[in-house]
Amino acid sequence: MIKVLKIIDRYILKSHIGPFIFSFITLIFVLILQFFSTFADRFIGKGIGFSVIVELIMLQSAWMVGLAAPMAVLVAVVMAFGSLTTTSEMTVFRASGLSLYRLMIPVLLAGLLLSALVERFNNVVLPRTNYYAKSMMVDITRSKPAFGLTENAFSTLVDGYSIFIRKSDDRLKELYGIVIYDVTRPEYSTVVTAEKGRIDFTADYQYLVMTLYNGEIHQVRQPDHTISRNMSFGKQRFVFESSGFGFARSSGNRMRSGDNELSADELHLIGNEFMTRMSTSEKRIRKPLEQLAERIAQPRAEAHQTLPASPSVKAITRAASFVDQQLAQLDSELNNIASNQTMYNRYMAAWHKKYALSLACFVFVMVGAPLGVLARRGGFGAGAAISLTLFVVYWMIMIAGEKIAERGILDPMISMWLGNAVMVCIGLWLVTSLTGAVFNTSR
Repeated sequence: MIKVLKIIDRYILKSHIGPFIFSFITLIFVLILQFFSTFADRFIGKGIGFSVIVELIMLQSAWMVGLAAPMAVLVAVVMAFGSLTTTSEMTVFRASGLSLYRLMIPVLLAGLLLSALVERFNNVVLPRTNYYAKSMMVDITRSKPAFGLTENAFSTLVDGYSIFIRKSDDRLKELYGIVIYDVTRPEYSTVVTAEKGRIDFTADYQYLVMTLYNGEIHQVRQPDHTISRNMSFGKQRFVFESSGFGFARSSGNRMRSGDNELSADELHLIGNEFMTRMSTSEKRIRKPLEQLAERIAQPRAEAHQTLPASPSVKAITRAASFVDQQLAQLDSELNNIASNQTMYNRYMAAWHKKYALSLACFVFVMVGAPLGVLARRGGFGAGAAISLTLFVVYWMIMIAGEKIAERGILDPMISMWLGNAVMVCIGLWLVTSLTGAVFNTSR
């Protein structure tokens, strides 16, 4: 009997290999096409070599693997179990005393193994490829500064500025029809227009220099609009810090930035650092409050001995100034705690996401198997449509969980694992319903 079960397990696993490979390659191909169609206008005709474009696409496709693997698992399981049900093999297994739970065991184990491989990929390979992909984008932009600007669209690559260009000439390295919105000063609304201009980096790549010709500067005070200034110029230079682009002094020695370039251990280490900062700020807040409480708790007689009967105006002013300083320090520490809490939530959400998305390969087996059995009644199209709907729901919960975690509405662990929990509940409900209903009915 054990030998027969091993044969059945191998047969079920083999029925999944073909659909999984087909689905995985198809999904990767679709995601690459989507990426290329989005950025094609920024690559083609910009003087960038074909080999560079291919290398960049290969590096950018790394993040697609972690996304395509769970999707491919879901599609493959639905196709395989749907095929077993359509060919009545599922009925034979049921007649032999094998339940759906037992038939799912080899696939669940394979899904668990795949989850472990995806987790290693997300923590070892993906951070490095994201780092090299961003470094390559930095190198391309340094050689072609206008690469970061899109024609007939506003670009926000510079912090605090929104830049619009009507047309760019890569051969002459000139820009035409330039509009710049400056929002670095909330008290003023500033708009800069120019017929044409050029954009270059300084020698040390610390600053981006934009030289504009034949333009105007319009500035209006906000929000009362009481002061407005207009100025025309024949030539004007604007200097921006290149840090707004995410550039560093050398792309080869660039420090990793952003949660997508960090492993889980690095994310956890950074999260602990923000937690330490919050603890330090809380101690700084508690200390003056404890001192104030001690002073208030002093006996009245002692207080009368230490305080003059009629304090002078100077003493009152000094005391009021001290209180203002303490309140300002308290407000500053509270702002630090809020800022560090937001960063902590962000990095811890990224930490949980790496593991939650990896384990989705295992979770989707629980959902895909009963969906495949249901496909015998509505056809594979119905099962595929339900699978797509479930994955969209899962991804929406994952994205919403990130935003909820960053805003501190829910703990990062709860918000990032909520999608997996929902899918597990749906899978268990479907398996229980099918075991009690579908397999007990005659075909």
